[in-house]
Amino acid sequence: MVEPLSPRLKWRTITLATLLLVPGYWMLLAGLVASGSSDTTGGPDPAAALAFGLVVIPFVFLVLAVMSGRPRWPGAVAKAMGMALLVGLPVSAIAGDAITGIVAGVGAGGCIALRRDEAHSIRTRAAAVAFAALYTFLLVRSVSVLALLPAPVLPLTAIGLADHVSERRQPAPDA
Repeated sequence: MVEPLSPRLKWRTITLATLLLVPGYWMLLAGLVASGSSDTTGGPDPAAALAFGLVVIPFVFLVLAVMSGRPRWPGAVAKAMGMALLVGLPVSAIAGDAITGIVAGVGAGGCIALRRDEAHSIRTRAAAVAFAALYTFLLVRSVSVLALLPAPVLPLTAIGLADHVSERRQPAPDA
């Protein structure tokens, strides 16, 4: 039996993966903004920015899977990418903005990539990611530009908090 992931290692993993996600997230947004603007002077090349942003996301899932000690991590990373697309694209289409879709997609993939111990619930993780996406959706509509700042921090942090809640709900082992 595998030892449960220590909280320190889990949060270190989430922090490193989030720090890796942030530049990819910003490049995705820069590419989306550049591709949507009719002004062609200045700004990044939209295709290159989008490509860089999309290339970073598998590495985020790789960090989550490897650092958390996920068995068969290559398959977990591939499943996480599939889940990110499966969730992120429809959420972006329904929400009408890319930010909410990125949060939902990265969160859904993170649920798969980050090792789940016995105490952790995929349902709790999914609910936390859904809450993070809903919060992002509301921020985009209410404070607009300020929603860009916390968005890359929300999906993986939500998973860590969901695991913490799941662990607290577990009965204490009999001594």
